[in-house]
This record gives sequence, C-alpha cells and structure tokens, in this order.
Amino acid sequence: MLTFTSPAPLDYWALGLAEPTILVADDDEQTRDVIAVKLQAAGFHAITTDNGRSALRMIQSEQPDMVILDVVMPGMDGLSVCYELQSSAQTARIPVLMLSGLDRQVDIDLGRTVGADDYMVKPFHPAELLRRVRKLLS
Repeated sequence: MLTFTSPAPLDYWALGLAEPTILVADDDEQTRDVIAVKLQAAGFHAITTDNGRSALRMIQSEQPDMVILDVVMPGMDGLSVCYELQSSAQTARIPVLMLSGLDRQVDIDLGRTVGADDYMVKPFHPAELLRRVRKLLS
C-alpha cells in the first residue's frame, strides 16, 4: 500500500513550473531508452525501471507526475501496477499511459478498466507518444 499524497495534475507549461517527472516502466531496454531520450529531449525528467514491483517502489519514492507502463513485464505486470495506483487515493490522480504490443480491443478495454488514462500500441511513433503525454499532463 502506498502512503504519500499526490497533488492534483497541473498544467506545468502554463504555470511555468519545472519539468514534469515521468516514470517509464518497460522490460525492453531499447524501448525504455528510446522513450526516456525522447521525453528528455522534449523537456521532461524521465526515470526508468524494468519491472512493475520496482515501478511501485519508485512511484512512492520519486512521486512522478505521470507513469508510462508496459503491460507485459516480469514479476508484476503493468495492469496490476495501474490497478494498485488507481486503488489508492494518494496515487489515483497520477496519469497513466499504458504502452503495449497487445493490440486487441479486449486488451485496450482491460487497460482502461484498470484505470489507464490512455493506451498506445507498440510499435509507436515518438511524436504521437509526446502528444499524448502532453495532453495527459495538461
């Protein structure tokens, strides 16, 4: 159970605030690195991990402004992480973008059911990812 409070989402750019922190959890190192580089180039602070359990620990310690989760990860999958976030009042306001190779409508619907704010299918276009990140953070 997570035990910190998360502020309501803010429009960082309109308020002139510091770069938002985004946690990227994906077990594929290449995908994780591409996302982190693109986020950093766009003015975000990216932190990364390769599994769901570590993602939950990092959310507690780092208090990111947003989370990007792969669905299929070892130990604890992204759906379970998203469900845990949505189940806690302290983390339910953190926007979650699911990013997965699972592209059936039932997979997308399940991601939304557990609380994802958006769902992108791999392979993805980095510009589209950044557009969706900005939308979720504003």
